[in-house]
Order: sequence, then structure tokens, then C-alpha cells
Amino acid sequence: MELPKDPFMLMSAVNMLLRDKYGSLDELCEDLNTDRKELEGTLKNAGFEYSEENKKFW
Repeated sequence: MELPKDPFMLMSAVNMLLRDKYGSLDELCEDLNTDRKELEGTLKNAGFEYSEENKKFW
């Protein structure tokens, strides 16, 4: 699966995958061959932060 480039669509897709398929952001990134720091940086630049406790970006 290729993740969307648009940060708002990306946030939505990642949150859906975390809710429905993956137990952690690390697991998602490993399975999709995506750099976690790059993913978090892209979403941080759009105003989103990751909550480890809630397992989602907001």
C-alpha cells in the first residue's frame, strides 16, 4: 500500500490503519517500509502530533 502524499489524507489513512490493522506506529512503518521520523515530520509540518497513548495523530 502506498500512503497518500497530502498530509490531511495521510493523517486519516495512518489513523485508520493504526485503528484497524496495526498495533503500533513502528509496526505500521516497518510493514509499509516507511521511515517513522519522516512520516512524523510530514504530519508535524501540517500541525499534527502523534499520541503514543492514544495511538493516533491529532
